[in-house]
Order: sequence, then C-alpha cells, then structure tokens
Amino acid sequence: MSITAQTAALHAVPDDEGPDRERAMVAVADLLSALGEDPDAGDLAETPRRVADAFIELLTPQPFEMTTFANDEGYDEPVVVRGIPFVSLCRHHLLPFRGTATVGYLPGQRLVGLSKLARVVAHHARALQVQESLTMQIARTLDDALAPRGVGVVIDAEHLCMSVRGVRADSATTTTTSFRGELAGDGALQVRFMAA
Repeated sequence: MSITAQTAALHAVPDDEGPDRERAMVAVADLLSALGEDPDAGDLAETPRRVADAFIELLTPQPFEMTTFANDEGYDEPVVVRGIPFVSLCRHHLLPFRGTATVGYLPGQRLVGLSKLARVVAHHARALQVQESLTMQIARTLDDALAPRGVGVVIDAEHLCMSVRGVRADSATTTTTSFRGELAGDGALQVRFMAA
C-alpha cells in the first residue's frame, strides 16, 4: 500500500473530492462574523481566502514513494536522522504544533533513502493530529515499508494550544517516543539511538 493510500485510510475525508476551498472560505467569513469582526472590512476582505488556503496546505500531505534498496553489505547498526523540522495542526484546537523529529531504524534486508525519513515525517504531519498519533504513524509506516529489525521515533514539539492560550506555558515542549522491534525492549539500544 502506498504512503498516500495509508494516509487516506488514516485521515478519511468525507468528501472524496478533497477540500472544498469555497466552503472553507465561507466558514472562515462566518467565524469572523461570529467573533464580532466584519469579514468585508478592508484588511479582512482577503482573510477568508488566506485562511482557507493555509489550512488546505497544512492538511494536504504530499505524496511520495518510499525508495528502498537491498542491504547488500549487511549494515546492522542504527540509521538515525535528527532534527527533522515539522509543523502540524492540533486536532483539538486547530492551532499549530511544531518541533523536530528524530527518526531511525535498525536495518534488516532493506535500507531506505535518507530523505524519505524526513518525507515520512512531513507526510504524516500534514493532518489534524495529536503528537502521540503522529509519532506512532511515522513508526508504523517505516515498519511496514522496511520490515526492519527495529524502528525508533522521538518527537519534541511546542504546542500553541498550550503556549498561547489556556495555561500559557510558553516554550514548554512535549516529547513522545515510539520504539518497535529490537528497539522496543532494549534500553541500552534506545540510549544508543538517542545519542547516535
């Protein structure tokens, strides 16, 4: 199953046609009105279009193919990419959360092009998400595509729903992890993964 098909199954859109830009623009204008703003005021006149386009961009995953190749040399140490930046949208508040992901795996028979580790993060981040689910989706995709000996995903993110409203815990970050296969039960290997 392709990455795009996996994502479609995870984030089914009720309308098979995808986002309805015009309806989204009307909804934003209605929201502005409900909040006591005039959506036709000079500087707000283009806001419904801008907001609709921004949400469509943030919620539309970019398709890609998970390029893998044979592990002919039998490489068996962790392959880790750190500091992968991402932005996603909190499914509870529709506010962004952003941070970095550390993604890696213990190779089995297949290796993956390194850029694909960043692409799988970006792909799954483009949805209404909670960080815990995002972490597991990335790990599951790598596990399914590579059949590796182990997968590790660590995400550190700041959530605007927590830092700019409510408790207003400015610059607080949340860390989530998903370790699978040999990484799941081996604390020493997890430490190596985190320090690699």
